[in-house]
Amino acid sequence: MKALTFSTFGDSDVLEYIEIPNSQLKNDEILVEMKAIGLNFADVYRRKGNYHLKGNPPFIVGYEGAGIVVDANNHPEYKVGDRVAFADVPFANAELVAVNTNHVLPLPDAISFETAASVLLQGLTAHYLATDSHKTQKNETVLIHAVAGGVGQILTQISKLLSATVIGLTSSSDKAKVAIEQGVDHVFLYNEDWKSEIFKVIPKGVDVVYDSIGSTLTDSFEVTKECGQVVFFGMAGGDPEPVNPRMLMDTSKTLTGGDLWSYLNSKEERIKRADQLFHWIIDGKIKLSKPTSFKLSEGKLAHDFLESRKSTGKIILIP
Repeated sequence: MKALTFSTFGDSDVLEYIEIPNSQLKNDEILVEMKAIGLNFADVYRRKGNYHLKGNPPFIVGYEGAGIVVDANNHPEYKVGDRVAFADVPFANAELVAVNTNHVLPLPDAISFETAASVLLQGLTAHYLATDSHKTQKNETVLIHAVAGGVGQILTQISKLLSATVIGLTSSSDKAKVAIEQGVDHVFLYNEDWKSEIFKVIPKGVDVVYDSIGSTLTDSFEVTKECGQVVFFGMAGGDPEPVNPRMLMDTSKTLTGGDLWSYLNSKEERIKRADQLFHWIIDGKIKLSKPTSFKLSEGKLAHDFLESRKSTGKIILIP
């Protein structure tokens, strides 16, 4: 089979689309022929050697995708031709992927392979952020960093479903337009005095900030009201400064970490959360931007486009 691989860490030039041996199935795995694969910043971090990575060279990244069962491996609950997806299975950047049965997500007919590959990691992240890390309540005000990104767009829509007011932060006027299309109530640019603008909208500060930038963590606390919360779930802008526990005590504010893998901790949890996401999409309550597609063989171009930060929606790879 063909796969997008790399054998040394570095920029996108290290990526190679090569022939590798087919996956050897373990007893608890089925074989899936991939139809669409999600590309995420975590894949870039792994390529650069900055993130946990499974396997040996040539390395294969990717954890998210959708396809068709081609070998059910004697598991009676699956059959050849079944449409399935997954959000947390390694080595996804290949034509064939061995998927642990505990990680298989049945794919409704109304959800395309491209949609599943576009929404699972980012959508499930947005889902746990709004329902677990912070249980969003009616009439709360939430602030979302990188609001025009994949997680930001879905988190905006889920927050609106839960009757919250949404303030978004982004880097350009074009991305601000995308955020407004997703339902953001107010959007400000990072090159503006956005903290002052937020206090004009809500003088006491916001109820919760979802911070995926990292380097903005101190600023996030500054615009959070007393007894409010900051959810830290990414470092797209670099490591945050240390948080002073005395500040947390004096202001009664809370810092919460967020990692999707903490919530996808059983087969039942994976399916329950994915089904909720799929039903919101089928019912039209969550709308997704059309993904940007590259052939799997064009992985270098896809990585370069993702790193350019010019994209506002999902990037997917098609084998």
